[in-house]
Amino acid sequence: MIGPERAKEILEQALKASTAQQTEVMLFAQDMELTRFANNIIHQNVAETDTTLTVRAVMGKRRGIATTNNLSAEGIAHAVDSARESALRQPEDPDFGGLSGPHSSRPVHAFDEDTAACSPEQRAKGVGIICRKAKEKGITNGSGYFRTGTQEMSVANSLGTMVYHAGSVADISVTAMTEDSAGRAQLSAWKVNELNPEAIGDEAIDKAARGRNPRKIEPGEYTIVAEPYVADDIVFMLAWIGMSAQSIQEGRSWMNDRMGGQAMSPLVSIWDDGQDSAGYPLPFDFEGVNKQRVDVVTNGVIGSPVYDTYSAHKENKSSTGHASPPGSGLDTSFPLNLFMAAGDNSMDEMIKSTERGLYIATFWYTRPMHPRDAVITGMTRDGVFMIENGEITYPVKNLRFTQSYVKALADVEMVSRDTRLLISEPFGASRVPALKIRAFNFTGSTV
Repeated sequence: MIGPERAKEILEQALKASTAQQTEVMLFAQDMELTRFANNIIHQNVAETDTTLTVRAVMGKRRGIATTNNLSAEGIAHAVDSARESALRQPEDPDFGGLSGPHSSRPVHAFDEDTAACSPEQRAKGVGIICRKAKEKGITNGSGYFRTGTQEMSVANSLGTMVYHAGSVADISVTAMTEDSAGRAQLSAWKVNELNPEAIGDEAIDKAARGRNPRKIEPGEYTIVAEPYVADDIVFMLAWIGMSAQSIQEGRSWMNDRMGGQAMSPLVSIWDDGQDSAGYPLPFDFEGVNKQRVDVVTNGVIGSPVYDTYSAHKENKSSTGHASPPGSGLDTSFPLNLFMAAGDNSMDEMIKSTERGLYIATFWYTRPMHPRDAVITGMTRDGVFMIENGEITYPVKNLRFTQSYVKALADVEMVSRDTRLLISEPFGASRVPALKIRAFNFTGSTV
């Protein structure tokens, strides 16, 4: 770790070297270790230490960006000059209102010493349990990873912003496969001791073992009971195609013409909150602006999008602290600390209440077809099972679907009381429940 003092020193050095009219500098550092396994054996243990400096230079209505891993005086000066030269080559943007500041951060505790100090031997012990249990169950291919590490982010600008945050991360993902079935499980935390490798392994292994000899069924509309991995896909897809102010301003969001209206089930609430330690906290955004809680959906009523400085300026508003990572390809603003509200039911209660339907573990390869209505196509994966008369009866072959996620959330009948934290690489995270959805449209089989 570089620590707050060294981070401040680097950022101040970059600001001092800049001759741009306004300058913003962001430092991102990580120390990440990963133990990877396949075919029930550990085959890789890697460690990465990296620090990246990103400079954004402003010349009037023009902006330029440069990034470097060279933190020598020469490397920093070169990045600063490159950003300024890049800005001078850009066309003017009449909607750009300048940088935002000064800002100071509200600290959020998200750093765990045990996680930062987690050793390869500790990770190998957890992975070893998973591999042994997979072999005992006749699962020849147990694969996945167990990673732990730390991440630091610091942002400063020439208007007086100077913020720093350090966090730890721990994440286990397991995929168990047979010749004709698969099961997957994942759990994330910023405290490694909150992870139970054996339980995560058991979850994946059990789905793979029960999924052998799947049957092909006819496509159509089915009630589904969906694990939290499905809810994770739904909320991040809705974020990608329409929770940003920019997407609404450009008229391409599913929130357009729905804000203030009841578009989803009263059981559905979705919000973004980088200050909540129940998620994966990051208290400020990539401009150094403190993150605010934004209620995107409240009891099914569509609320507000998230803003960065650029999109907020266009509406004479203030940023909600949701500037996206520079160069990420995302909209200028983006929610990266998503939550879906828990409900009152258990998974067993959802299954028992279903006369006929499908139990779905995971969606994958999901892609938008019609963003304004959030129509998505994708496939099931890692466990599909028929539910009949309140019981799981037999495994089903994977299916392709074409479905509006807004309509799916309008058809939510039950929500689990338990939620799961899932951290994406390198910034995003969601804490989401399992869902029972009354009607979901499957268009064909994938095999």
